[in-house]
Amino acid sequence: STLYVLPPGFVESSCRSRIFWMKLNKLLLQGKFFQLEIYDPYAGPVLLDEKLASRCGYVLSEDVWGNPIFRASVLGCHVANEADELFSLTVNIKVSSFSSMRAAVTYTYPMYCSYPSWAPREIVCEENYMEVSVKTDVPAVSNGYTVAWMSALPETQNVAYQQWQLMFVSPSGRKRITISDAVKLGYSFNNTLSRVYLRAPYHSNESDVSVVSGVNMNMVTSTSMYRQRWLLLLIDTTVSCPVDGISFTDTKITWTVPIVIPTLVVQESTFLSKNIVMGVDDQVIVNPEEKNYLLEHNETHIRITIPIGAEEGKLKSSISGGVYGVIYRIDLFLEHTWTDAGWQTTKYTVVKSITTPFMPQIPTVINNTVPEERLFNVEFGHFLLDVSLVAIAIGNVPFTPREAQYHGFKIYETFFSNRTKGFILEVSFDDPYVLKEYVNRNETKYTLLVNYTLSVGPEMTLYYHSAEVECVIADIELPEASGYCDEQNLYLTLPTFGLHKYWNLYLGNKLLNQHVALTNGYLAATNSTHLILQIPLFAAGVIYEEVSFQKIKARFDVALRKVRTMETLQMFSISCRFNSSAFIICHPDGTVVVSAQMKTVPAIDMSKIKLRDSSCKPKEYNEAHAFFKFHVTTCGTSVRFEGDHIIYENEISYEKEILPGQSIPTITRDPDYRLTVLCYYQAKETLVLGALVSDSATSPPFGSGTMVPRSNTAAYRRVRRALNVVSRVSKDESFMEFYEPNKAILKRSVEPVFLEVELKDENPNVELYLENCWVTRSLDFNSTPRWNITVEGRVALIINAPTSKA
Repeated sequence: STLYVLPPGFVESSCRSRIFWMKLNKLLLQGKFFQLEIYDPYAGPVLLDEKLASRCGYVLSEDVWGNPIFRASVLGCHVANEADELFSLTVNIKVSSFSSMRAAVTYTYPMYCSYPSWAPREIVCEENYMEVSVKTDVPAVSNGYTVAWMSALPETQNVAYQQWQLMFVSPSGRKRITISDAVKLGYSFNNTLSRVYLRAPYHSNESDVSVVSGVNMNMVTSTSMYRQRWLLLLIDTTVSCPVDGISFTDTKITWTVPIVIPTLVVQESTFLSKNIVMGVDDQVIVNPEEKNYLLEHNETHIRITIPIGAEEGKLKSSISGGVYGVIYRIDLFLEHTWTDAGWQTTKYTVVKSITTPFMPQIPTVINNTVPEERLFNVEFGHFLLDVSLVAIAIGNVPFTPREAQYHGFKIYETFFSNRTKGFILEVSFDDPYVLKEYVNRNETKYTLLVNYTLSVGPEMTLYYHSAEVECVIADIELPEASGYCDEQNLYLTLPTFGLHKYWNLYLGNKLLNQHVALTNGYLAATNSTHLILQIPLFAAGVIYEEVSFQKIKARFDVALRKVRTMETLQMFSISCRFNSSAFIICHPDGTVVVSAQMKTVPAIDMSKIKLRDSSCKPKEYNEAHAFFKFHVTTCGTSVRFEGDHIIYENEISYEKEILPGQSIPTITRDPDYRLTVLCYYQAKETLVLGALVSDSATSPPFGSGTMVPRSNTAAYRRVRRALNVVSRVSKDESFMEFYEPNKAILKRSVEPVFLEVELKDENPNVELYLENCWVTRSLDFNSTPRWNITVEGRVALIINAPTSKA
């Protein structure tokens, strides 16, 4: 490989106390593969792996953002040492586009550290190793120890006749081994100009775990022994480091370390804590309280409390089980300096990389829509800055952010004071991808369906979140109708906007369409904005509020109903007074009103005209018109059936009048005057007597009537005399007290109905047969569903009928 010049900003390094510290910028690696080589000035580059790292005092990890971090002890295997004061280490950074590292680019990076102020004993607890170094003046290590990295020691230290051994004390007993055997077990032992050090991996066979003040401590108890002729030198190289002591809450991290470690302090009574310092990464925190850190200690513990999210650490977005959340990591160190009778001064350094568990942070969707602006404004957050929006779907139609902007959506980021951000989306109510639904009387419900796709964290994991935002606004104007009349018609005019889309017009319970209009004799015309309905005075559906001699007050009603629910929103009515000299009106209750034109030559005496029953005289009359009002069961009215119609018939007549003369022959009016009055009713709309009656708003159509002048011969057609039938509903089984006629009666399904039908007729050849009787939910005879009380004269069983009107 070829050596290259480092790109600017690729490497950041420092020397903190007695530790080399280096960080690589992941962004400049651009997704490529990298390796670190430790440069041995005598043997050349050595590839850094986990085994070499723990034995030689190196740490290779990465921060929460994925930036590689390298740390090394100044007593590391390949560190050049000048008088135990100046230290240097060269690292090769190899970068390749291939995992096999072929065609790699190699950057050489030297690091320097100055550390002249050694304590008599120094202990370092790193992530992957424990290291203890002791100040001592001892002979040099034998050159019989021929491991390659030993060649880095100064030549002056190579004395041929020395020999070192290590004594380990563990629960399994004592074990004495040579230096070369210790290397095979992952240990590193050596001496410098003025110090002896031992580096041990965590959880080796020779180690033990003990609990000190509630914290698990990994401990290697060892004695380094040197023998030379009559001299035996014993050095305590015991080391003990915490392996836990971390606890979390939703907002804080707490790290606890024992203040007194018994295996390191032989005479606890002489223990005296001198200085406690904390730091983050490679920097000492001089005033922890200014950063809301808490560094406290008592007789048993040192405790550091860090707020989650503190600036010196790093928050990272993450996805777990499809849920968005964050992970916080901070690299702390603790330096505790104490004295005791056994060791004078000990400097105890613990480096701790702390990562919180996954903390779910469910995103929120905030609807900031102002309805008057007719614009959805939706805020989606909060996210860390390592989250980006990669796609958005509106109404299940996907868009990239660029496509969304081109379509007319507005998408932009908003930033918050707590170092988070959100995404704001603006969509017009009138956008075709917004769902629209007509609700209530005059409101539209606009629904925005959004599906977000986000890229989360340095791993760029995709995260999906859907939201539904609604806004109801009164933006539909209910139509207002206007009306007028001429001499023969009523007119109703109303806007066509929204007809058949939101609402329909109903005549009673019938949809007022073109077919119904033509059938009833209406004339419907539309222009670009309005519907104009012409209703003849005597057409079906016209309600006659007042009828008197030659005067009529008529009303026509249509209901505005919602298309789907049939809910009545508004009633449109036009009411006018008319002058009419001749008409016949057949009311649904059987009342017949006739205004007849009686023009004869010579004129007749209007006081002598009558119906079939001679007692039925006109209510009012003048020279040429007579006004009658009677019921179809009175005044000699006959009834007959033709097809699906019931026809009630009567006659207005004037009898012959014999004029007196002085001699025979007699002069008479010949023929008699007769005017036939006919009322037609649909058979299915047979008159219902007694308790069953509707109000005027929901009445069935009126019967149609005609007046026909005819000769005497027509009177001999077969007729059926109207019967006097009365029906009543009793309040109880005694049939003593009855409900008022022509009133709706409300009954529940479990209540009995006591119905009495009476035929008041003395003809022995007539009998009463009750055919059908039923109850309904409404006052309309034709409404459905309906529940039978009798069917063909037999009692019917009503099961689970709701509250009904009879």
